[in-house]
Amino acid sequence: MKNKLTTLIILLITMQFSFAQNGKLFREKREQIKSIKVAYITNELSLTPEESAKFWPLYNAFEEKQQEIRKQKLKGYLDRIDDESFDNLSEKEATAMLTQMENTEDELYQLRKKFIANLKSVLPASKILKLKKAEEGFNRKLLQQYRDKRLGR
Repeated sequence: MKNKLTTLIILLITMQFSFAQNGKLFREKREQIKSIKVAYITNELSLTPEESAKFWPLYNAFEEKQQEIRKQKLKGYLDRIDDESFDNLSEKEATAMLTQMENTEDELYQLRKKFIANLKSVLPASKILKLKKAEEGFNRKLLQQYRDKRLGR
């Protein structure tokens, strides 16, 4: 599970940086994807208007904080991994980098844990579980569309 999450994070960050050159186009695409995601999750969770009004501010704040952590911390790791000197890391440096990565993963985990605790006052447990399934389903569909587009399908 962590490997899939890490792979997805790296893929999303890589996609983000590769599209950053086309700033405006990227922002438009990102907003379009966000709109589709909102509709997808709202539909999958069968959110009532009252639930939506309480859920989306929490979800958006969670997503922004998660993005901020990934951007700040994981970008640093990727820069170091891509660097030619990566092969020359000492064991001490590699251990320190691994510890930083573990701390970042823990920070993301704690953020999600807090988010779920906050959701418990807004949604029933069954919808919180459906949220996880909906997020994974959306990400799978997004990745599949990306692959299909790259392969010209």
